[in-house]
This record gives sequence, structure tokens and C-alpha cells, in this order.
Amino acid sequence: MTQSTQYIFVTGGVVSSLGKGIASASIGTLLENRGLDVSMLKLDPYLNVDPGTMNPFQHGEVFVTDDGAETDLDLGHYERYIHARLGRLNTKTSGQIYLEVLEKERNGEYLGATVQVIPHITDAIKDTIRAAGKGHQILVCEVGGTVGDIESLPFIEAIRQMRQEEGSLNTIFVHVSYLPLIRAAGEIKTKPTQHSVKELLSLGVQPDLLLLRAEEPVTAEIKSKISQFCNLPVESIASCPDLQTVYEVPLVFSQEGVDQRILEAFNISAPSVDLSGWERVVQGFKSPTGVVQIGVVGKYVNPTESYKSVNEALIHAGIACGVKVNCRYIDSEEIEHQGSEPFQGLDGILVPGGFGERGTQGKIDAVQYAREHRIPFLGICLGLQIAVIEFARHQANLPKATSQEFDPQSDCQVIHFMPDQAGLTRKGGTMRLGTYPCSLQLGSLAHQIYGSQEIFERHRHRFEVNNAFRSQLENAGLQLSGLSPDGLLVEVVELSNHPFFIACQFHPEFLSKPLSPHPLFKAFVEASMIHEPS
Repeated sequence: MTQSTQYIFVTGGVVSSLGKGIASASIGTLLENRGLDVSMLKLDPYLNVDPGTMNPFQHGEVFVTDDGAETDLDLGHYERYIHARLGRLNTKTSGQIYLEVLEKERNGEYLGATVQVIPHITDAIKDTIRAAGKGHQILVCEVGGTVGDIESLPFIEAIRQMRQEEGSLNTIFVHVSYLPLIRAAGEIKTKPTQHSVKELLSLGVQPDLLLLRAEEPVTAEIKSKISQFCNLPVESIASCPDLQTVYEVPLVFSQEGVDQRILEAFNISAPSVDLSGWERVVQGFKSPTGVVQIGVVGKYVNPTESYKSVNEALIHAGIACGVKVNCRYIDSEEIEHQGSEPFQGLDGILVPGGFGERGTQGKIDAVQYAREHRIPFLGICLGLQIAVIEFARHQANLPKATSQEFDPQSDCQVIHFMPDQAGLTRKGGTMRLGTYPCSLQLGSLAHQIYGSQEIFERHRHRFEVNNAFRSQLENAGLQLSGLSPDGLLVEVVELSNHPFFIACQFHPEFLSKPLSPHPLFKAFVEASMIHEPS
């Protein structure tokens, strides 16, 4: 008999940006650590159908999965905390749900019935939840938004129905709420959380577990008060104060008994938890033996969540190397006005992915500075394309080198459209997305870093190195050390006459985890540690 999936639904109240994604991921890693098969799902209330077209300034980075899904950055949190490799089944927006329902209506699948939020939208949401949980013991499902938002109502109704259909032994409602500290009064206030739980109750959902976010640890007295007003036993209320690192959250949740409470509610027996790996990560973060200054040059530098996975991958590498990585986010447009001033005191320079011509010259200047001043350099996606353009202009006698993206009329496009992308006008879902293999040149820096000649990495781009210029670039000294297995696409470039200069067409940051840092980032930080800043 096949064991049915058990569901944990995580909601948030009072304010947004509480860390529901981190809380959900931490619950997932605790249960996985205790021997359970865990997967995760993010339900997002916004109406966008394609998260890949959303502005990073508004919504943070776009995370890419193995199967090429462009998703909310919370899936990055999930994959950094648990071992499961997620995909299209693990994320869904309101827009995608409504589009599916409307397409069914257009195809006559509802036989002329009136299409409504209940049951059609809620049924589609439940189908999404069950599809994501199929074959797994536990599905942790994060409901985006804040309880009380009109956009979230169909999701709340759907999970309410899930409790009725799956039973209380197979569903748990976890509510993440905020306790504000009123400094003038010198005390933490519980009323917003009381009202948030009351709002949930009015929608038919009684939380089984309450996770309290606050600046300080929540006292037993406050837990007791909330217990009385929110109809919950004290042991079902957990404190989650502000911490030095989000990677400490699993340790705090374990101390608060969150995983044990969930196991009891599900009537599951499981081995005791072993969090020694997470303890080492937290200790490494809190007790570095040195500091490395890394300049991240891009055009989405404020807010820094635009490069969330890059930032986290640098943190992972720093922990593994025993140093604190200080990221100095440098606006590439400012470089065009300030010259080399922003690069002073840097141990390493990183140019991450991006799109569009704006800020291009500043990125080229950053690569040139790193190359000429022998500063460790790592380029990612657009960073590789910028590195090729810079090298072509200043080393390969191609002063007008550019990208088709920046100058469609140029006759010196060392970077151009992928052959099968020419003529496309729709932006959503038209890129090379997901995991692809790459063959590394024996003895190259990339080969030394990976310790393997065949690697698999995630991609998200539309443009490639133009093969018509490959010979000229190589003759000038640019090593094309990573290619697609058929040899047609350039995946990695490097310079052998430089302490550390490497760029990749893929996004290694998407595969980095605190317990297993990505080798490219680790090698970059190691090289930056021995660099003497100017």
C-alpha cells in the first residue's frame, strides 16, 4: 500500500518579508535530517504567468531549476536547505493557475458550466499541491503573501479544503507571525499576532503551530499570553528571533521543538536529529579568521536580493575558507563616471548575470581593471560575455567588439543570438534554460577546480560567443576551456597568464549550498584571500 503524502502549509501574518521561505526551508531540512523524504512547493499570489520577466528591483532574483523553470527566489532557499532538486512542479503563481483554468474553459472542458473561484480555481490549486507532493512523505507548502491580502484568499480556501479532504493527521497549518518591539514602551506587543490568527480563523484555518518572529527571543510569559488568545498549547508556539545568519534558523527551530511537534502531530516516529553540519556552518560564519573584500559589479545592486544566490554562494565559500566575505555592490553605471575609484581595496571582482545595454561600459571597465591589475575575477553569464568583449577590444585587435544585444547593427558581434533564437519577439521562456552538460579542457583551471572533465550546470541566457571570432580570440590568448559536448557553444573562458581569471556562461550560484559550497566560488574566494589589494 502506497503511503499518502502529509502536508505542511506555511502562511504569514502581520507584515511581509517575515522569512516564510527560510522558515519553510528550515522545517524541511529538520524533517529531512530525521530521515523523511521531503519536497517543497511555493504558491505565489501575484498574477504574473512568467516570473522570468519580472524586474529584479521589484522581486529579487529569478531562480532557475534543473528543468528550466524560472521561479521565485524562495526556491533557491529551499534547495540550499534540502537535498531535493526542485522543478516546475514546485512553484505556481496565481496567474499560472488562472491561465490553466481559463484555457480549460476555452477548450470546453467545463461543458459550459459557470467558471468560479470555488470550485474551479481552488480545485486547480489543490491539484497543484497534490502533484508536488506525489511520491514524497512530506510536502512543505509555503503560501506567499500575507493573511488578509485579497490575492491570497483562494490559496487559503484551498488549504482549508485540503484539511477537510486529507484529514487532521495529514495536514498541519504553520503560521509565521511578527511581534513588534515598541521601543518607547519597552515591550513586545502581541496584538498584531492575535489579529492575524483571528483573520485566519475567520477563513476557517486554525494554526497548529505558531512561529513568532521578533527582534529578541520570545519569553515564556509572552508565549503563555499568545497561547490563551490564539487557542494553542504553549508547546506549539516557537520563538524565532533575529539571528546573525539565516543558517542558524534550523538550530533554533530544533531547540524550540518545531520538528518534534510536527512529528507528533503526524504520528511519525523518526531518528533523532543530527545538526552537526549546520552547527559547523554557523560556527564558521560567526568565527572567521580573516576578511575578503569582493566587488560585485552590476546594475541591480540595490536591493541586493537581485543577486541573492550569488551573495549566498559567496557566503558559503567564505565559511568553507574560514573567512568573512564582505560584498561591495558596485553600480556599473557609476563606474562610467568614477573611473577606477570603486575598485580600490578589493581582493576580487565578480560580474554577475543580467540583461540589457545599460551599465555595460562600467562592467567592461571592471573586467579590464581586474585583468590588468591581476585581481581575481569571476564572470557569470553576462559576466562571461562582458569578459569576451573586453578581451576582444583590448587584446584581440577588435576595438569595436560588442554584443548583438547591445548593438544589433554592429558587424563585430563577438556575442550574438543563439542560432535558434533569431527572430523571436516574445521574451518569456525563450532562453536557454535549465541544466546542460559542459566538457572541460584537460589541465585547464576549470578542470582543476571541478576535478572532472564533464560537469552539469544551470543556464539562463539568450546569447552565445560568436564562433566566427573564436580563432581570433584564442590566438590572442583567451582560453576557451569549457565547451558544450558538441563543441559548438562556449561555456567557460579563462586566462592562463593571470592569477585567477575565469568566466562561465552558466549560473553556478544556483547549485551552491551552505553544507557544500560550489567549487567555482570556493576557488574564487581562495584566490582572493592571497591577493594583495592595491
